[in-house]
Amino acid sequence: MPRYDYSTLNSSEIEALATHCTEEFPINPELYTQYDVKRGLRDLNGKGVLAGLTHIGNVVASKMVDGKSVPCDGKLYYRGIDVEDLVSGFIADDRYGFEETTYLLLFGKLPNKQQLKEFSELLAVLRYLPPVFTRDVIMKAPSDNMMNTLAKCVLTLYSYDNKANDTSIPNVLRQSLSLISLFPLISVYGYQAYNFKAGESLFIHQPNPKLSLAENILYMLRPDCQFTPLEARLLDLALVLHAEHGGGNNSTFTVHVVSSSGTDTYSAIAAALGSLKGPKHGGANIKVCQMFDDLMNHVKDWEDEDELRNYLRGLLHKEGFDHSGLIYGMGHAVYSLSDPRARVFKGFVQKLSVEKGREKEYELYARVERLASEVISQERRIYKGVCANVDFYSGFVYRMLGLPVELYTPIFAIARIAGWSAHRIEELINSNKIIRPAYKAIDEPKIYTPLEER
Repeated sequence: MPRYDYSTLNSSEIEALATHCTEEFPINPELYTQYDVKRGLRDLNGKGVLAGLTHIGNVVASKMVDGKSVPCDGKLYYRGIDVEDLVSGFIADDRYGFEETTYLLLFGKLPNKQQLKEFSELLAVLRYLPPVFTRDVIMKAPSDNMMNTLAKCVLTLYSYDNKANDTSIPNVLRQSLSLISLFPLISVYGYQAYNFKAGESLFIHQPNPKLSLAENILYMLRPDCQFTPLEARLLDLALVLHAEHGGGNNSTFTVHVVSSSGTDTYSAIAAALGSLKGPKHGGANIKVCQMFDDLMNHVKDWEDEDELRNYLRGLLHKEGFDHSGLIYGMGHAVYSLSDPRARVFKGFVQKLSVEKGREKEYELYARVERLASEVISQERRIYKGVCANVDFYSGFVYRMLGLPVELYTPIFAIARIAGWSAHRIEELINSNKIIRPAYKAIDEPKIYTPLEER
């Protein structure tokens, strides 16, 4: 379907109208302090404003010492279980963990062997799109952004569901399990369709019901369906670490807000996808990769720490890369001393770098992680420490796995749909009020002027 040619619009007219927005919309920053507005729903220390209660995920970055809250190494809990212990269990038993993690998030407890087997088989049964959906929905209007493809397909699946508006818990659970199973197919097939439109060969592999969700992503994506055990294990680990991060992250909070209105599952998840697409949320790992590409082009000796420090200082002073003043992958809204997801990831990333012959790149990442924290502390006045977040290493992992950059954020969505689903069910069970925070109007009343007098 051809796109509308917006060049036919009078751009100067649009720009003239836009000036009204830029002139009339700005709000004096001092008013936020005057009215004690928690911008970004955070207090002056950057801590999130308490907006709800949850059983599902807990993000811990501080502890009480002598009656005062002090930073500590970050911890992440899924249903009260330390995610590091969860991962250790998968590793010890040499098994994939995302399906088990999904079960834990949705049902509040770890499954036994039989429950896990039956649950994995259920997800495999649901991992099939409606007849001709791939052809008529994904192939006929491919997008250059897979997050938009996901959102479009999720909203279209509403039309295939004869109980789409039923918000009873059994029905919402059925819809959630279906979407958890289908996200990998939609993401991979959407990328294949976009590639085909760009002139590449087209191949569509049906998922293998005997493989885990992580294995199936690599199986469907690669022309020869081949992958190594370490590749699949590391992708599975990435899914586990991205599956949930408390109710306050932007996309999960979006699920709570939209679900509180009583809307259907497809609309709630499409809204979350729109949130996650943003570069300040799900797209951050792409920025990390682009930043490292720029670093590799400008730093001659990757082992010269002074040269690396100078490059990093340049980033903070808006003199390099995208001139944003940011070192991407460093810092987090909650964690200060360490992000447990990055901590878990790091050792496995090193193993994959050995398998892929990219040890020097891994050493560069580790070196930049250490130096960036040092440089930021020297150059910026910060109220808390700064650490590498999960995005710092995830993009490098996906690059070593040969995943196209178009799928980096969809991989995040494939994981986080598990957490979103759990939070939607929690909202429906516990809330009977629509979420409606207040905004204070700061304009004085104005007198209406008749049209002929303006």
